[in-house]
Amino acid sequence: MLSAISRRLCLQTLAVVAVLCIGGQPQAAGAAERVRIDTGGLGAGTIMVRTSERRLYLVVGPGTAIGYDVGVGRADRQWTGTASITGKYLRPNWAPPLAVLKDRPDLPEMIPSGAPNNPMGEAAMTLSGGEYAIHGTNRPGSIGGFVSYGCIRMHNADILDLYERVAVGTPVTVMR
Repeated sequence: MLSAISRRLCLQTLAVVAVLCIGGQPQAAGAAERVRIDTGGLGAGTIMVRTSERRLYLVVGPGTAIGYDVGVGRADRQWTGTASITGKYLRPNWAPPLAVLKDRPDLPEMIPSGAPNNPMGEAAMTLSGGEYAIHGTNRPGSIGGFVSYGCIRMHNADILDLYERVAVGTPVTVMR
């Protein structure tokens, strides 16, 4: 007879095996979810970032969006306004922007793709009008905080999901 702990371990193991056998993946913390939200009249396909909530929403219809947890700019680095996606990159290299180099002159001019100290994660989408991007991270514990120099930081699984849903030219609105 199995103890309660043994039964629970068996069930957890079976759940993992079932996920692997059907080719799925367990949901990551912060996984995308469809939500009802005031989209402020933004059209379907628009990315809306609410920095005070530390959430990014991809509007899919009137009052409906796909929501993601994000890390946003620190209080002295936040910005608001509109932009658009100007480029999409998988496993990008990272060249620290001037604002970062000013604070961290010890950083190299470029950190290659896949390097453990590359903060861009699995994908990045650059934004018009500045040195900002929506990107993955090598520090998943920072998601949900005011942590960046103005970029929007996402779990790697989430940036890959969003990356597949949007195109170059997608409008982005950042608000408090």
